[in-house]
Amino acid sequence: MTETTTGTGLPKGFRSAELGWPELHRLPHPPRRVPFLGDVLGVDRSTPVQDSMRSARSLGPIFRRKVFGREFVFVWGARLVADLADESRFAKHVGLGVANLRPVAGDGLFTAYNHEPNWQLAHDVLAPGFSREAMAGYHLMMLDVAGRLTDHWDRAEAAGRTVDVPGDMTKLTLETIARTGFGHDFGSFERPRPHPFVTAMVGTLSYAQRLNTVPAPLAPYLLRGATRRNAADIAYLNRTVDDLVRARRSGGAAGSGDLLDRMLETAHPATGEHLSAQNVRRQVITFLVAGHETTSGALSFALYYLARHPEVAARARAEVDRVWGEAAAPGYEQVAKLRYVRRVLDESLRLWPTAPAFAREALRDTVLAGEHPMRQGAWTLVLTPMLHRDPEVWGADAERFDPDRFDAAAVRSRPPHVFKPFGTGARACIGRQFALHEATLVLGLLLRRYDLRARPDHRLKVTERLTLMPQGLRLRLERRTAPARTGTVPVPDEGGSAPRCPVRGAGD
Repeated sequence: MTETTTGTGLPKGFRSAELGWPELHRLPHPPRRVPFLGDVLGVDRSTPVQDSMRSARSLGPIFRRKVFGREFVFVWGARLVADLADESRFAKHVGLGVANLRPVAGDGLFTAYNHEPNWQLAHDVLAPGFSREAMAGYHLMMLDVAGRLTDHWDRAEAAGRTVDVPGDMTKLTLETIARTGFGHDFGSFERPRPHPFVTAMVGTLSYAQRLNTVPAPLAPYLLRGATRRNAADIAYLNRTVDDLVRARRSGGAAGSGDLLDRMLETAHPATGEHLSAQNVRRQVITFLVAGHETTSGALSFALYYLARHPEVAARARAEVDRVWGEAAAPGYEQVAKLRYVRRVLDESLRLWPTAPAFAREALRDTVLAGEHPMRQGAWTLVLTPMLHRDPEVWGADAERFDPDRFDAAAVRSRPPHVFKPFGTGARACIGRQFALHEATLVLGLLLRRYDLRARPDHRLKVTERLTLMPQGLRLRLERRTAPARTGTVPVPDEGGSAPRCPVRGAGD
C-alpha cells in the first residue's frame, strides 16, 4: 500500500469499484443487496465476523460484501490462503479495524504500515525478548501470577460460587504480560472491578470495530459521544504507559532485561538506532493490549471445551498427572511435554481463533491461485475461523471439537498454511510462543487442581470486539483432593522430542 492512505487503510480517492480486483463483479455476494447500504439486511452490527462466517458457508471460498458503499473481498479457501501466504507477492495489509487502532498504537508492531521503518527496528530489537532463554526467564513469573488466579478460584470454590472465566482470564493474562514484560503489577485480582486499563482497552477495541459499521462521512455525527469516550480512553492508556516508563527511567522499578529494558536501552544490532520515546509508548501499549487480549480469549475457549467434554478433560488431566507428577510446580521444560493439553489449546484456536482475520495485499499485479486477477495494492481479508473449517482440509466434521486433529501424524498429513491463529509471514505475531507457553502452563495447572463444570443448558455465545471471546461463560469448580494416579485414564506416551509447531509456515 502506498503512503497516501485513508483512515481505513485504503488509498485516498479509492472507490469500491477501484479495489484492484478487475473481475470483482464475478465474485458472489449475499442476496438482497440494498442500494448504498449494501449487504446489511439481516446483519447484526455487533457480530460482523460471525455474520461473515454465515455468508461464507453459502457463498464459498471467496466472496464480497458491501457495506455503506465500501466493498470488501473475503477469502477462506485453503488453496487461496496458501497462495496469499507467498511473501514474494503478498504482504500484510493494515486496514479495517486495525487501521482504526492507529490513533492509540500508531506504528507499533501490530498496526505499523509495511513502509514504516519503526516496524523493522522494533522487531529486530524485541525479537530476542521471545527467545528460548528469555522465555525460560519468564516462567517463574507466569507461575506466580497463575498462583494468584488459583487463590482467587479456591476462595470461589470454597464459597460455592461459580467463576467468571473470561473476566478472570483477562486478569491473569494482563498481569502476566505486565509483570514479565514491564515489571508492573496492576493488582487485578485484588480489585472488585476490572482495572481501568482493561476498561479503556475494551473501549478502544470496541470503538475501532464500530467505525466499520457506519458510513465514514457520518461517523463524526453518529458516534460523537463514542468518539469523546474513545479520546478519553486513549488518553488514559497513554498516561498509564507514560507513568510506567517514567518509573523505569527513574530507577523506581529495577529492570531485568525484560521487554521494557530492551525498548529503552537496546540499540539495533546493525544500525545502532534506538526506539524513540513515542514509539516506546506505542510498543508498550501494543504489547499490553495484544499480549493479553488474545491469550485470555484462547484460554477461555479452551476451558469452555474442557468443561463441555469431560472425556477430553480427563485425558488431559491424566497427562498432567503423569508428566508433572507430584512436583509442587512444573519446570519450564515440563510445560512443552504436555502434548495433549497443547492439542486441546490448538483445537480451541482452530474453532475460535481469537484474532479472527488478517488482511493481505498484492505487492504487484498478480493472479490469486491462477484464477483471480489482483492489481498492485488490491487486498483481501482472510476469514480465519472459516479457513480452519475448510472441509477439504479438516473433513466433513470440521465443526466438531477433536484435539486429535493435532497429533503429530495428523499435522504432518496436512498441507502448510491451513492453521493460522497467529497470522502469517513476516508480520505474524511476535509473541506467539510466549502465548502458547503461558496458556499451556495455565491449562495444566487448572486441570491438575479442579474439575470444571459448565451449566448443562449453557450454549456458547461469542462476543466480538475485534478479538473473539466466549460471552458470559461461568464454570463451577470442584477442587481435586489429590492428583489422579498415573494410568487411571489411558494417555498415550508420545515419546520423542518436543512436537513440531503446527503453525506451519507462519513465519516470524
